[in-house]
Amino acid sequence: MWGKNVIWKKYLTKKEVSVINKNVVIFTFFLFLSFVLWYLNSLGKVVEADIRFPIKFTNLPKEKVITEESPGSFYLYLKGTGYSILKLKLSDNRAPVLIDISKVNYRRVPGSSSLNYYIVTSGLTKSLAIQMRSDCEITSIKPDTLFFELEKTGLKPPDIVPETKVVKNKK
Repeated sequence: MWGKNVIWKKYLTKKEVSVINKNVVIFTFFLFLSFVLWYLNSLGKVVEADIRFPIKFTNLPKEKVITEESPGSFYLYLKGTGYSILKLKLSDNRAPVLIDISKVNYRRVPGSSSLNYYIVTSGLTKSLAIQMRSDCEITSIKPDTLFFELEKTGLKPPDIVPETKVVKNKK
């Protein structure tokens, strides 16, 4: 038993251990380099991805606001090169997608007693593509229908009463 341990100690000298450590470091470096080159190569290919975008409604009818239960975001399914999709995914400060209520065809939910409306999102594809300014093509939008509720503001514009100056006659 003692003889085998002595042989192992002589076999694993400091030179041998340092050569093994250098080989591991070199192997790890080239493994990492090959991964980076493979990833850059794959970014040039056409891929599909989904990205979440916040929503903001604009040009609402007079004296109406959207309630808190309105959808705050939706997912755009995009098709494009990996570089353009990666650029969209990495931009954390995505500006909200503007939906102009005066230009879209929104309809009232049938049988609804309150002011519930919906928009079919497939009609928004062209305006969203213009807003994104990207090389990606929008393949679909989820959810396919946006439901929102308009509420009357209840605030009347204040009546403006002109102030009249009282002129006192001095005698």
